[in-house]
Amino acid sequence: MTIFKGTIVDIVAEKIFKGELHIENEKISAIIPNADITETQYILPGLIDAHIHIESSMLIPSEFARLASTHGTVATVSDPHEIANVLGIDGVKFMIKNGKKVLFKFFFGAPSCVPATPFENAGASLGPAEVEDLLKMKDIKYLAEMMNFPGVLNNDAEVMAKLTSAKKHGKPVDGHAPGLKGKDAQKYVRAGISTDHECFTVEEALDKMNEGMFVQIREGSAAKNFDSLIELMEKYSDRIMLCSDDKHPNDLEQGHINQMIKRAIAKGHTLLNILKSCTLNPIQHYKLDVGLLQVGDDADFIIIDNPKEFNVLKTFVKGQLIAENGKTLIESIEEETPNLFVAKALKLSDLKIEPKNGDIKVIQAVDDQLITKSILKKPLVKQNNVISDTENDVLKLVVLNRYKSAKPSLGFISGFGFKNGAIASSVAHDSHNIIAVGSTDKELLEAINLVIKNTGGVSWVCDKEQMVLPLPVAGIMSNRDGFKVSKTYAEIDKKAKSLGGKLKAPFMTLSFMALLVIPELKLSDKGLFDGNQFAFTELFESAI
Repeated sequence: MTIFKGTIVDIVAEKIFKGELHIENEKISAIIPNADITETQYILPGLIDAHIHIESSMLIPSEFARLASTHGTVATVSDPHEIANVLGIDGVKFMIKNGKKVLFKFFFGAPSCVPATPFENAGASLGPAEVEDLLKMKDIKYLAEMMNFPGVLNNDAEVMAKLTSAKKHGKPVDGHAPGLKGKDAQKYVRAGISTDHECFTVEEALDKMNEGMFVQIREGSAAKNFDSLIELMEKYSDRIMLCSDDKHPNDLEQGHINQMIKRAIAKGHTLLNILKSCTLNPIQHYKLDVGLLQVGDDADFIIIDNPKEFNVLKTFVKGQLIAENGKTLIESIEEETPNLFVAKALKLSDLKIEPKNGDIKVIQAVDDQLITKSILKKPLVKQNNVISDTENDVLKLVVLNRYKSAKPSLGFISGFGFKNGAIASSVAHDSHNIIAVGSTDKELLEAINLVIKNTGGVSWVCDKEQMVLPLPVAGIMSNRDGFKVSKTYAEIDKKAKSLGGKLKAPFMTLSFMALLVIPELKLSDKGLFDGNQFAFTELFESAI
């Protein structure tokens, strides 16, 4: 038997008291109050990220666990639709299998929208039959985010079949409905969808919570809604969860859910309310096999110095120490590199845009948000080619189908602010085609071809310099040591920021510029897409 002493935080009973934690055979065998204990440390349930795409960390699950464990995370509710868009059910099974190789609790869902829309090419398609097969699996805990909210509102047959399957198997359904309110939100919730991580105003969040939804407050590498929504914690802690959604490796190395807890404490919210949102609520909602510091539970817990500082000293899963003082004790494992990558190198002529009359429609990226705006700009033409206008922050944007040989889709974007150079990536939500933005066609071409040469990765080009981080697992993850990947990514991210502009996460922001389910204007491998009309649109305004 192992005994831990300190101040115990009981989320279930909503009590904080001095006592002893007794552990035998991976379980909590006894909890004994003891007012005479002098140890100043606090013992808390392990932290849970209630909604995340592990793939966005560019790490396979086993490596993600190594970084996340240092911050007190013991479990994640993970939507594997990134790899599912590349490799289908085999990709989902890869994530489950790899996650089981380490002492960390991954809970995966069945991706509901693969591909996210019919307006893009992906590597796989999961229809109602495939989703049903996944939902039958014991390892699948829920139906992952239903991004096709128009399909829900319009009673689309395929969408309804997937929702019916989840209900049949008694598994909850995650939502994704940015900006949805009123009667539309009501219909969406009543279709059986019980969470949403896309709220960006208190009004929207309250509208959905009043219909019975859990609101997942998100703070990731690109989308950050914590400051807008955290005031809800005071009165609605029973309906809130904390999540990161997408977290790049260098950000994950710096912190995870623990960072949100620290910020919430600094804003005056109570420890019990905050911890409820990242322990009790996700455990009960998703029926997760994660301990809550109750007798008979798995010994999944953390030790911190004190609630004010909230420095994680130790992390335990099933009574075994997996991280201590910022160092992981989970060892790296060798893993295979399944992939699907067909695209061939482009030529400079492939990036040419012949001018037409009228202004061009330009995607305006918004820092810290996934939504964009649609604006009109006068095109800059040189040698019968519409090129990037760095003086006015209008840069050429490219999306290339990586699953078959095809011509690239071309558009323009504002908000990156590059004065020179280009970046490219095969991490492009959700179909993960190749996406690139740059100041010149030549640098764009080099950045794209670097990604193709490595069958996946993120690249940076500036004049004659170049750098690439290879991502050989489905073109979206590395199988290398996570801390080394974090260091390499931090370097290439710094180089991307050196090109100009003020985006906090240029690669992460770029990765969402092909995500058609988030308005207003995006670019898929098939063309420019109007998210409000949910239809393709022309680049030149006069061509409508």
